[in-house]
Amino acid sequence: MKSSVLLIASFLLGISQPSQAKQNEVDSLLLVLDKELKNRAHYTQQREARIDFLKETLAESSNIQNQYTINYKLFEVYQPFVCDSAIFYLERNLNLAKNFEDMYAYHETEIHLAHLLSSSGMYKEAVDILDNVPLEALPRNLELQLFHAYDHVYGELAFYSRSELLKTNYYRIARQYKTKLFQMLDTKSDLYLSMLETNYRDSGNIDLALRANDKRMAQIAPDDPLYALVTFHRSLAYKQQNDPVSRKKYLILSAISDTRSAIKDNASITLLANILFEEGDLKRAYNYIRYAMDDANFYNAKLRNAQVSEIQPIIDRTYNVRNEQQKQQLRLFLGLSVLLFLFSIVSLWIIYTQKRKLQKAHGKVKIYNSQLQQLNYDLNEVNFRLKHVNSSLAEANHVKEEYIGLFLSICSTYIDKMEEMRKMVNREITKGRVAELLTYTKSGSFIDNELKEFYNNFDNTFLHLYPNFVKEFNNLLQPQERIELKPGEMLNTELRIFALIRLGIPDSSKIAGLLRYSVNTIYNYRAKIKSKSIVQRDDFEKLVIAINAPNKEETN
Repeated sequence: MKSSVLLIASFLLGISQPSQAKQNEVDSLLLVLDKELKNRAHYTQQREARIDFLKETLAESSNIQNQYTINYKLFEVYQPFVCDSAIFYLERNLNLAKNFEDMYAYHETEIHLAHLLSSSGMYKEAVDILDNVPLEALPRNLELQLFHAYDHVYGELAFYSRSELLKTNYYRIARQYKTKLFQMLDTKSDLYLSMLETNYRDSGNIDLALRANDKRMAQIAPDDPLYALVTFHRSLAYKQQNDPVSRKKYLILSAISDTRSAIKDNASITLLANILFEEGDLKRAYNYIRYAMDDANFYNAKLRNAQVSEIQPIIDRTYNVRNEQQKQQLRLFLGLSVLLFLFSIVSLWIIYTQKRKLQKAHGKVKIYNSQLQQLNYDLNEVNFRLKHVNSSLAEANHVKEEYIGLFLSICSTYIDKMEEMRKMVNREITKGRVAELLTYTKSGSFIDNELKEFYNNFDNTFLHLYPNFVKEFNNLLQPQERIELKPGEMLNTELRIFALIRLGIPDSSKIAGLLRYSVNTIYNYRAKIKSKSIVQRDDFEKLVIAINAPNKEETN
């Protein structure tokens, strides 16, 4: 029975450790995202600087073909940044393509424009443009772009349509174009893998969807703007797989990528805000949804504003309610703090009163001491009298019992008083040993012993961390000037000084304080060692700092 319990406990522990590691990774990534979101203005300025450069180049160009190329670059920069501006430069290219009668450029621009309009929610306009593109006149690459644009617009229509009849029809049309794309696309292209991943995900085959996503991840770098989209798609797979931690991880990675690339047309931060809201992290959820709304307003597409607006009021309202509750709690805590302050004042007054009473009691003790001394004198006198009484007892046997009782009573009384005096004297004597202890603590041997132990502990600890330090340090010195340690000596003064420098303490005054030398002595030691080095004096301490501890493989 016990072995079964242990097996179960071990199994649960084995499961919980990876889960905790994944959660710790998510927490760390959230901190990275928080930091990156604070730098949003910097990333936005970088993109705007690129835009300004292209605009200046465009203004200086008089060649229509060059203007078309620059306009297209401006469209690419604006596409995830400002929707209206992206549309503007595509429309300019439509006019330019007409002017130099390049139908390839004209149709390519039409397809880009339709795709962009569908992404911003203008589906009717997108379909109208695509329907006017002559399929039979297109080369293969534009045919692929056209089918992709059709697939995108009808997929969007199906997703957002409230009519089940229309939704079914739109999905049917989108599937037709997907089928054509699958037949024409390179199986290694990101578009093919993206569509394959979506098909697997929609059919519930999450393992295959993740494999397709793995291939996409292998083809891009984390600093590629496409990385945000690929990680976002991966989060959708983990959502269907009911893995909330992994879903959050890839949503965060997507949001980080969007932020660093200054991509305003994003969805990750909105979904992440909603998840954090459901988990109770209201502060982050509130901040993230604000960032999402700022991006949506900046991008200026009604679809994105509508998506964020569905979530923002709920988060705002809950966040404000919690803030009000916290304010009430703060007011309560403030009231309690005032009461505690008043209580502290009363307590201090009571302590002061008791201290005064103790001072008075101490004065009385002194009086009692003098009285005890008088009693001691009286006791001696009584003892003398008792001797006289004893000598008189032989002559007065008839009063013997009376005197014996009196003697015993007096002795008992004085013994009690002597005991009280003994205890008081014992306390005074005990207090008197403070001077002896003070004498001991002033002894130089105490400090010397402590300093030797400090050096020994420092040497042991440092050489445990850097066992090759002495060898590496000597390698920086001239062969005839290398340090030879005495038997039983781990480090000497010169080595300790540079050991502290290796530990990040370059200040001579601090080193002097730690090793209990004068600052001038430390300066002299440092200068003396540098004069013996085989490298430049200015580089010597840098090379000492560069001495590393051996890695695990070397120590093994």
